[in-house]
Amino acid sequence: MYKLLSHNDLDGVGCGILAKLAFNDKVKIRYNSITALDREIEFFLENDQQKTFLFITDLSPNEENEKRIHDYYQATGNVQLLDHHKTALHFNQYEWGKVLIEDEQGFLTSATSLYYQYLVIHGLLEKTEAVSEFVELVRQYDTWEWEKNGNLQAQRLNALFFLVSIEEFEEKMLERLKTSDHFDFDDFEKKILSMEEEKTERYIRRKKRELIQTSLGEYYAGVVYAESYLSELGNELGKENQHLDYIAMINMGSKKISFRTIHDHIDVSAIAAKYGGGGHQKAAGCSLTEEAYKQYVVATFHIEPIPEDAKRNRYNVKGSTFGTFYKNQQDEMFMLYSNDEVDWIIEKNNMLLTQSFASFNEAEWFLKRNKQAWLVRDDLFVDYLMREVNKGRHLHKGM
Repeated sequence: MYKLLSHNDLDGVGCGILAKLAFNDKVKIRYNSITALDREIEFFLENDQQKTFLFITDLSPNEENEKRIHDYYQATGNVQLLDHHKTALHFNQYEWGKVLIEDEQGFLTSATSLYYQYLVIHGLLEKTEAVSEFVELVRQYDTWEWEKNGNLQAQRLNALFFLVSIEEFEEKMLERLKTSDHFDFDDFEKKILSMEEEKTERYIRRKKRELIQTSLGEYYAGVVYAESYLSELGNELGKENQHLDYIAMINMGSKKISFRTIHDHIDVSAIAAKYGGGGHQKAAGCSLTEEAYKQYVVATFHIEPIPEDAKRNRYNVKGSTFGTFYKNQQDEMFMLYSNDEVDWIIEKNNMLLTQSFASFNEAEWFLKRNKQAWLVRDDLFVDYLMREVNKGRHLHKGM
């Protein structure tokens, strides 16, 4: 018999689907949250027979259970842990542990891709086109490579995962992978996925208006309360607010924080680890501990959301050497322009700041991080220009 303890997200359930393909009714599967895994391990070690082979995928145990699992392995040899999170790398010291973040070809791994490789190499599962395509979709979604590759099928697979129960998702995938030459969605799924994409877009538009900006230690973070579409939301907020180091999404119902970044130099798994969590470099999470609550909720509750940059401007546009007009919540006005087509400078309320910048993007990055300013609409830009023109006329008449 086999026992699989896995995560309750798409990557973790992908491992469960592979296990059922390989072992049929000879495997028992439990999907767990990060915090529930150790209870399941303790239950297994206290109740299951030693002939049962234990797989742990996409999650890692605490230090106490790490020792207990090692004892179980020494007694039986029946343990295999497969993970791809940076915070689990120390399990590579054990014969029963394999943690790999990136494969030999330079591709980021997922638990599903590692488990598939293990099952095929050990002759436990036959490699097919349909299963390989499914595994690759899971891997690309979990590592966020789908966006870079424009692979919307991977995003749609995750959306379908959240639209149905885990049991229904498993049933659909198992039937498809057993009977199809290639992996695809049926017509009904395509229709409901299109509807879900519209719903996701509406949700993200609403949350963009609720994002606040704060400084936490050495970082500038965006904080928003959200409970749905966290990967899509975090990625979109990060792209639209590239001056922010990372996005923190707080789910008050589940008392969890999800972290996302689009930057290569930021490691949100290290930020999550401060509060007992973990994850990947660009996607991580933790429980809303008392300390996290103080920093992300109490300390930010009074802050007003960041207004979005104007979208449909014809005159006040970014990068214009003539000048781009910004404003912040203190009613300070900023004009960003190039004075010699080389350096970019900023005026605050008609007073020149001492800093100069090598590019428009560098200047805007400084302005948004330090002044929390946003690009104003054309009508406000024109009003500002008219006021400046009138000031000039009055000065001229006074002379």
